[in-house]
Amino acid sequence: MRSVTRRQARYHAARSAASRAQVVRTLGRLLDSGEAFTEISVQRILEEAGVSRATFYSHFRSKTDLLVQLTDELRQSLLALVQQWDLRAREDAADRLARFFEDVLTIHRDHQGVLTAVREAASYDDSVGDFYTANLERFDETVLRILRSEQAAGATPDDVDASAASRIIIWGGAQAIAQHIAVDDGSGDAVFARELAQIWWHGAFRRPTD
Repeated sequence: MRSVTRRQARYHAARSAASRAQVVRTLGRLLDSGEAFTEISVQRILEEAGVSRATFYSHFRSKTDLLVQLTDELRQSLLALVQQWDLRAREDAADRLARFFEDVLTIHRDHQGVLTAVREAASYDDSVGDFYTANLERFDETVLRILRSEQAAGATPDDVDASAASRIIIWGGAQAIAQHIAVDDGSGDAVFARELAQIWWHGAFRRPTD
């Protein structure tokens, strides 16, 4: 009997996870197709995802909470890219950083609607604003840790203020990427990524000491 109960529990857990994933994918698809977050109702999401209202609210407190959870998944994919950085001094280090930024731009373009919705919702919803700020702070902390590690290894000059540099890199970079995507059709992504990489690499990580 207990084995049957366990199988039933696993079945229900799997169905619950599948329903949650379907709702998350549905909002992402609607946003990335160009629909405005404020114009997408919960009822529309239910119909598109094929789930009940009770199922929706068993996973999400609100439509805004759904947006935050959707964006958190994107954040994890971006953080995974950051954590794969290999900044050891090599001739192609700046080029590798440029390729990293091209990957970042690809993710941002693929999910432009989602990220636009978060920035807009952050202006009027404190919970989204707190999440958006915490999101960038997480990246800030990651870059700060890498900069300090590079300084400890003697690769980044000691006169670089790691705390200030990481803030400029992350907060300024986020605005620059958003603006670039808004005004560029993608043809300039490689050039933009290269310039951003050069600024990061030579402006902070390997700033000239002379």
